[in-house]
Amino acid sequence: MHTFIIIWLGQFVSTIGSQMTFFAITIWAWEKTGSATALALVSFFFFAPSILTSLLAGTIVDRVNRKVLMIISDTVTALATLAILLIYLSNTLQIWHLYIIAAVISPFNQIQQLSYQVSITTLVPKHHYTRASSMGSILSYGSSIIAPALAGSLYPMIGLVGIILIDLVTFVVAIATLAIVPIPQPKTKVSPNSESWRKKLAFGFHYIGTRPSLLALLTITSLFWLFHDVGDAVYNPMILARTDGNAVILGQVASAAGVGGVTGAVLVSFWGGLRRRIHGILLGMIGAGASKILFGLGQMPLIWIPAQFCSSLNFPLLGSSNQAIWFAKVEPEVQGRVFAVSFFLRQIVSASGALFGGPLADYVLEPAMKPGGILAPLFGGIFGTESGAGIALLYVTCALCMMLIGLSGYAFGRLKDVEDIVPDCDAST
Repeated sequence: MHTFIIIWLGQFVSTIGSQMTFFAITIWAWEKTGSATALALVSFFFFAPSILTSLLAGTIVDRVNRKVLMIISDTVTALATLAILLIYLSNTLQIWHLYIIAAVISPFNQIQQLSYQVSITTLVPKHHYTRASSMGSILSYGSSIIAPALAGSLYPMIGLVGIILIDLVTFVVAIATLAIVPIPQPKTKVSPNSESWRKKLAFGFHYIGTRPSLLALLTITSLFWLFHDVGDAVYNPMILARTDGNAVILGQVASAAGVGGVTGAVLVSFWGGLRRRIHGILLGMIGAGASKILFGLGQMPLIWIPAQFCSSLNFPLLGSSNQAIWFAKVEPEVQGRVFAVSFFLRQIVSASGALFGGPLADYVLEPAMKPGGILAPLFGGIFGTESGAGIALLYVTCALCMMLIGLSGYAFGRLKDVEDIVPDCDAST
């Protein structure tokens, strides 16, 4: 795992810088607009373009050198970050600039993530799949510990300019680590010109559609992430609305998420996860949903911080168990196209969550939960009637659906027995 760890370290440093920039931009956008919809639309424009490019990205990743793709993607994202800095320095930065830049980097970010994910099977032995996947959680959640704390403390001193400069330095580290290590490219069974583009794009759908258990797994995880992403779209606005825009509290809660995620990832890395990985997926869904219900019901950091820790504790087990099943069942030479289907659906649900979550909170539930609103008599005793109450109602509803989806998974044999029904891709070797 030596090469994988070098790549992972470079991406870890870069992710810290990117999350610092995202945190600072979130504070800047909230101060400028005070709107959950405005923040959610940044996410929408980040996910929506990749819906159109995700299937093509899978074909590209299967055909083009993955190392080159990751370097190009990181370079484009770095240039986009530099563009934000230059516009800000000219005193003309507007929220719509962020929408455009998010849309530009969206397809490149997807290619980078997909290239990184499918490279795991060429870099890491099969018995380390779960551990390697859990290291991806450490990458994400570990940076969530460091980035909000750094950004929250540095933002008053160095502002958005200083934080973006730090981010640009971290991009250099990520690109340099990719440049110095080899990333094997699996041999393809089909020559690049022997299939039409239509067949290449449809391959992943056909592959999953002819394996009902994998289709069931993809369906339930997509439903789970749909409700997760609607809630996630209003997560930052809920905290900012209930704390009068307090960046310190937002940073503390984000750091709690990072600590929970890293704790869960470290546990999975040493433990290796449940022998039946489907249990890791379903129990992770149930645990995350239950914790988020408590988070949404709370109205103070004393509840938010431990609830967020418990929520994030579940995602490394859920994510690494899910990835381990797909790694084991899908041949490396077609993983790009097959995994692209999952990415395609993931972008649809993420864009949908961002598109509907913000307006639903701002224009429906927030007014309905104000004193005299239609929902205030029903839920005011639980969520209150001050700013953020309607957002909290939406957040808890989504969390309840997440928990119910995990529980329902045990009712479907094709899903529950996916590891027995679908043979491992190396079963015949």
